[in-house]
Amino acid sequence: MSVREELTDRQRQILRRVVEEHVATGQPVGSKNLVQRAGMDVSSSTVRSELAELEARGLLTHPHTSAGRVPTERGYRFYVDRLLERLDTRPGAFPLDLSRVRSEVESALQATTEMLSEVTHLLALVSAPPPEAATIHHVEVLLLQPHVVMVVVITSAGGVTKRVYAFPEAIDPGLAKWAAQYLNDQLVGVQLGTVRLRQRLEDPSLTPNERGFVYTLAPAFTELVEERGERLFVGGAAGLLDDVRADELIAVRGLLGMLEERRALLDVLAEALDPRRPFVRVGPELSHPALHDLALVGAAYGLAHRTLGAVSLLGPVRMDYDKAIRSVRAAASELSRFSEGIFGEN
Repeated sequence: MSVREELTDRQRQILRRVVEEHVATGQPVGSKNLVQRAGMDVSSSTVRSELAELEARGLLTHPHTSAGRVPTERGYRFYVDRLLERLDTRPGAFPLDLSRVRSEVESALQATTEMLSEVTHLLALVSAPPPEAATIHHVEVLLLQPHVVMVVVITSAGGVTKRVYAFPEAIDPGLAKWAAQYLNDQLVGVQLGTVRLRQRLEDPSLTPNERGFVYTLAPAFTELVEERGERLFVGGAAGLLDDVRADELIAVRGLLGMLEERRALLDVLAEALDPRRPFVRVGPELSHPALHDLALVGAAYGLAHRTLGAVSLLGPVRMDYDKAIRSVRAAASELSRFSEGIFGEN
């Protein structure tokens, strides 16, 4: 039988009150406090007895000689599971208007992290869609010098890359103009990193001169995915220490140090990601040792048939989980709507 099944309704109510009061004040919560401030209609002695029982079950503990209790990581986990069970059918509103950034994906992701951190006072993390989710939007082939060509590639995600190619012989301006038209005709709307993209660059009907020219320019398109890699947008790092207790400082400082390891954080997000619903990882549930005293709350965003990334919050285990879950869920919903206009036709 699980802990959830073993607890009475009153014990569940008391545990919830302890978590919420401790999150709000940062102080141990005693029976008198619960009766007076939480409005419980039972005596302090009854509450004390229930607190002792919850402590015996490993859901609460009491620091030092204090009579008050604080939640354990197991207690937070129980509390969070109840929140996830009671999610509203639809995400709530989020104070973010992404219509202003149009098709600029990076601007949208950065705006999301900044608003999330402002609303929650936690560290906001948003993983970018994989580069291969985008399509080619426009191609330019520019003759810089008689022997030098620059290829400019603009993707549907707003990414712009430039590559310069030097040739041993002067290039026919007509060939460069033809290549620009041909590459736009063949590649616009084609998704990065696909077999179809490579096939479009290997047209057997081209003349040897045309085929050789396109072959030389091909890496400008086929290597886009490798160049861009996975990206992580971060917001709120500067204010992360503003509302942290002394016993949380070590954990938060470790997190700030980890911000230099974007790859490690991306791995943590990928491991925790649940594309079906918001996810919460508390303390040791996070695999990276530097995060064992922290908590991660997140939600996936993307298209109906494909997850593109995650919107997440990292902070002390003593966080407002209800607000964090609602915030990441609403932000992910906004990003999903935005993404549909950018990646929906891929």
